[in-house]
Amino acid sequence: MTNHIEKPIKSRLRLGHLPEQLRRDLKAARERKHWSQAELAARATLAQPDISNIETGKTVPRFDTLSDIVRVLGYDFVLVPHHLVADVRSIIRHGQQDQNEEERSLWADDKEESLD
Repeated sequence: MTNHIEKPIKSRLRLGHLPEQLRRDLKAARERKHWSQAELAARATLAQPDISNIETGKTVPRFDTLSDIVRVLGYDFVLVPHHLVADVRSIIRHGQQDQNEEERSLWADDKEESLD
């Protein structure tokens, strides 16, 4: 009988940097909350220079630290199968558009002025 045990995961080096888009997204999420780096740091039990270094790419945080920052900002990490990534991104974009749209009367034409 052949033993089909997979090889253990090879030890990998720590990432040299966080992807730029992730760093921009973290900063944008912080700014949407109108928080300074110091405010985010306090909420995530970090020092302000740590937040600065993460946002500028000077420091790569451990996963648990990054997870804490993301959670404090009101987000979460989710595993998505590769074949569903485009669908999930579309759903997220649609949800963001819904939040940004102003409520409009169902019967009023965009060209008409409100009679308030």
